[in-house]
Amino acid sequence: MKNYFVHKTSIIDKYVSIGENTKIWHFSHILEKSKIGKNCIIGQNVMIGPDVKIGNNCKIQNNVSLYKGVELSDFVFCGPSCVFTNVCFPRAGIEKKNEFEMTFVGKHVTIGANSTILCGVKLEDYSFIAAGAVVTKSTKKFSLVAGCPAKHIGWVGHYGERLDKNLICPVTKKKYLLQNGDLIEK
Repeated sequence: MKNYFVHKTSIIDKYVSIGENTKIWHFSHILEKSKIGKNCIIGQNVMIGPDVKIGNNCKIQNNVSLYKGVELSDFVFCGPSCVFTNVCFPRAGIEKKNEFEMTFVGKHVTIGANSTILCGVKLEDYSFIAAGAVVTKSTKKFSLVAGCPAKHIGWVGHYGERLDKNLICPVTKKKYLLQNGDLIEK
């Protein structure tokens, strides 16, 4: 018995694993050997795979493609039309499948709409990628990055809100500390 939802216009290839309570909406395509966790929402016109791993409780908005080499941890938010790459120097006339690079996205990461994530980077837990950013380097835990190329512009807390100058979350009032250039929980 199926314990997840797939819209009738979507295509699910062979050997795909889909966790319970996951919803896959209109015109999406899940390619062979991909694994999607529990309680995920896969928006309209999303392409996943092949061999992509998605954790539990992820939200992947409309028009996102997750290519081979991309791995999402739990509670990742991919904003509409964000882009992942898997080859550094692609050419249409030259096959480069042996050059795919891994891109790892940590827990509770937010990737804003229309962002581009170049392959081979690691987005650490709780990172926040601003809309339209072009990420060319790995991020630190709790970092807020923006721009083209993306640069560190601040810190966010667990709640996803930008921390003030005293490293306090404006919503939860939780205080964080900087230690050797890394944000840690107090």
